[in-house]
Amino acid sequence: MTQRFAFSLLATDGAARTGLIHTPRGEIRTPAFMPVGTAGTVKAMMPDSVRATGADILLGNTYHLMLRPTAERVARLGGLHRFMNWERPILTDSGGFQVMSLSGLRKLTEEGVRFSSHIDGSKHLLTPERSMEIQRLLGSDIVMCFDECPALPADDATVARSMRLSMRWAMRSREAFGDRPGHALFGIQQGGVTQELREESAKALTQIGFDGYAVGGLAVGEGQEAMFGVLDYAPGMLPADKPRYLMGVGKPDDIVGAVQRGIDMMDCVLPSRSGRTGQAWTRRGAVNLKNARHKDDPRPLDQNCTCPACRQYSRAYLHHVVKADEIIGSMLLTWHNLHYYQELMQGLRDAIAGTRLDSFVAGFHAQRAEGDIEPV
Repeated sequence: MTQRFAFSLLATDGAARTGLIHTPRGEIRTPAFMPVGTAGTVKAMMPDSVRATGADILLGNTYHLMLRPTAERVARLGGLHRFMNWERPILTDSGGFQVMSLSGLRKLTEEGVRFSSHIDGSKHLLTPERSMEIQRLLGSDIVMCFDECPALPADDATVARSMRLSMRWAMRSREAFGDRPGHALFGIQQGGVTQELREESAKALTQIGFDGYAVGGLAVGEGQEAMFGVLDYAPGMLPADKPRYLMGVGKPDDIVGAVQRGIDMMDCVLPSRSGRTGQAWTRRGAVNLKNARHKDDPRPLDQNCTCPACRQYSRAYLHHVVKADEIIGSMLLTWHNLHYYQELMQGLRDAIAGTRLDSFVAGFHAQRAEGDIEPV
């Protein structure tokens, strides 16, 4: 078992890449999708079940964990891996995005962000140094720099000001992180949808030097076309020998498009959140199990899927438990969605390794265009 964090690039197909991230807690196959375990749990799933879907790594949320149960308590109890019973790699975000989007009154300064907890109104100060300390206490394998992420659309002056603040915070994050063998620190490229600002950000981060690099500030309201426009050039600005992580993405077609453009890692709450609201993601697109068309349907959700929801239950049963608001409905659909996402990632990895990505992507879009199977 390696004691250092490392990235091996195994194959490419156009801009797309497949490889392995080596950590002391195990390897991460890329392109990788990371289920989101916000507060120390992937909602409605047991850790073994998440692993059974094919997930190599989970994402934990610094903002939520610092407020409850607190990073210090998690550390006293043996760290986040032991606390949540997940022994494989964990990536923690820096808390910056949630401070901007969830907290109450907040004041942004050069030092950091003062904010009120959305839980109990208590006052907190989150700085690059404090974010690094929290993530060290949690014991995550991949740590993210503390950054600011402005909502789009925003004017260039606002985006530039925010990006340059994030670059200064990146330097402070790097210094506060120190030397932690076996743990990695990722920098986060900002710059909105402006190519020159993205270039400036990439140069600043590369000069500081990180173990991996994220493309941040997307999936915040700019739309898929604008996001893909940025991804046509942004990954190429980052070091080719380090993993590239697109934060907060996304829908299956977002993921496929991102991988085509050179992204190695992604995370999103969508498959688990959708699973709790009756929405299933399948190779034929999204299926709404609340719809009455399913109430007498004895067929599986997807006859080619090997997840428990598809192997053992009918559409009629899934419709029933979703409509009745039974907990098992959330469990089964979340498991299915995560299974589908991981199956998609394996398909992408195999296609890149076999230099047949274009064919795989064409088949992916063609099947989605067919739509759901006809009602009974």
